[in-house]
Amino acid sequence: MKNSHEFRVLIVDDETAYLDVYEMLLGRKGYKTDRAGSGEEALDKLATQVYDLVLTDLIMGGMDGLALLAEIKKRHPNTEVIMITGYGSIESAVVAMKQGAFSYFIKSADPEILLGEIGKLAKLTRVKTKASQPERKDAASLFMLRSANPRIIRIMDMIHKIAVSNASVLITGESGVGKEVYAHQLHAQSPRRNQKFVAVNCQALSESLLESELFGHERGSFTGASERRIGRFEEADGGTLFLDEIGEMPVETQVKLLRVLETRKIERIGSNSPIPVDLRLVSATNRNIPAAIRAGRFREDLFYRINTIVLEIPPLRERKEDIPGLIDFFLARYLLEYNKTVSRMEREVGDFLRHYDYPGNIRELKNIIERLVVLSDDGVLRASDLPGSADAGKVAEDGLDTIKPLRDLRKEVEKKYIASVLGKYNGNITEAARHLCISRRQLFNKVVEYDLKF
Repeated sequence: MKNSHEFRVLIVDDETAYLDVYEMLLGRKGYKTDRAGSGEEALDKLATQVYDLVLTDLIMGGMDGLALLAEIKKRHPNTEVIMITGYGSIESAVVAMKQGAFSYFIKSADPEILLGEIGKLAKLTRVKTKASQPERKDAASLFMLRSANPRIIRIMDMIHKIAVSNASVLITGESGVGKEVYAHQLHAQSPRRNQKFVAVNCQALSESLLESELFGHERGSFTGASERRIGRFEEADGGTLFLDEIGEMPVETQVKLLRVLETRKIERIGSNSPIPVDLRLVSATNRNIPAAIRAGRFREDLFYRINTIVLEIPPLRERKEDIPGLIDFFLARYLLEYNKTVSRMEREVGDFLRHYDYPGNIRELKNIIERLVVLSDDGVLRASDLPGSADAGKVAEDGLDTIKPLRDLRKEVEKKYIASVLGKYNGNITEAARHLCISRRQLFNKVVEYDLKF
């Protein structure tokens, strides 16, 4: 396991000279680096080693940077990507940022710009690593289960009733509502509480890697299988197996999962010997499974196996009575985390936090609070530090003749304000982003979203 303070970078380029230069630059700053001469080689390395950042050229022979970005985001969602490009490929850089790249760097630009971006990312990674310590995670999870919302109260009552059984449970809800938190609670109240809770994200792994992760493999069963590996089914024996994003599971793997649920036995890859397993299956998805069944992407017989009990977690916008308490909780958490004190919150900030719809749910609320605390000065949480726009929380008082959804009004304000800032700085993305207190990546996303011309 890598040291929590060690920031690892994989450099990808099909030209050795550039690999040498970037390796030297990053090495001088103390980053741990590795290199790959192609996108395909990079994916091979990512399959066996965790990297915080992939620094990749956009134009390469074989798999180009955009294709590599897509695979990284699919297989390794926690790994960030910075795209290296030339002046002639800026449009592709915009596409890359829309597809999830953290940032981009123009080859002829000052290398200090690149090092600055990597420095920001390294700092953010250290903070997230520290914040994910078990005791902090447990505290957040327990707080998220406290609610004044009638639907959440009913869900908690149902969890108490069904925890003693072995019935398969399907947890549904939008991304960011905390489905894994409820799965943990189900395990914690069950007779299996003293055994393992094993979680697998079905979206983060390719089909072959997912099967190996679930079933394990014997030594020599495929190229690279140098030793026997115990799969997650065996690891969860006696406890609970949580399959997150099960709606993304390949159909071929669904067939094998169905077989396990019917026989309660698994076979490691490369072996014909059945191994009995005793576990409780809890699944989660933000997808519409019935629609996926109609489209042929999910097996109907498996669906009926995994949804004996369904827990539908409401989005945060439908439990707004819980928002003030969540704000206070995350604010206290990040003030402690960053050793800061806040004496005042601008009125626009409070209005925004209480009335925003949070399409990203609790995860988005948490990230907004963290951002406000990180950027706060002199003990003040400012509206200019809200994500996306310096005036995100401002409501035009003269616009009350026509009542609009807050989300629509916010988009209108954002679009006009971003356009004016870009105009002020003659379309200079870097300068505009700096004055908006957002990253170039965020600004590019807004430019694409609002189809801004500059």
